[in-house]
Amino acid sequence: MAANKYLLMRIAILNGPNLNLLGTREPEVYGNQTFDQYFAGLKEKYPAVAFTYFQSNVEGELINELQRVGFSYDGIIINPGGYTHTSVAIGDAIAAIKTPVVEVHISNVHAREEFRKISHVSARAKGTIMGLGLKGYELAVNFFL
Repeated sequence: MAANKYLLMRIAILNGPNLNLLGTREPEVYGNQTFDQYFAGLKEKYPAVAFTYFQSNVEGELINELQRVGFSYDGIIINPGGYTHTSVAIGDAIAAIKTPVVEVHISNVHAREEFRKISHVSARAKGTIMGLGLKGYELAVNFFL
């Protein structure tokens, strides 16, 4: 990709397990829109931002991606999905990188099962946005801008 002198910043979006099923998975909680559809609209709305998107159901792959972008991007938006509540390693990876991270959750995890109130990511992130649907990603972009 040729350098674009009008780009303001580079933002990586990382989604964890089961978020590849957005649009079909529990639409009453997560809505009917796929993340690819949402991502296309986000790129259109913010043409001066160079976005990358990565999704994996595998914890180690998310850690590898955090390390790959964590020293060269301006911001990272991560929705670790269920790994939020179980992965000390993802929290450690966020602590080890220089790029600021905003944690996003589509649902309000505090209004769900008790175990979801634990996050190994929140303490390592600059902030957390939850319960506002896909709009949370846009709010995170605005934070970085």
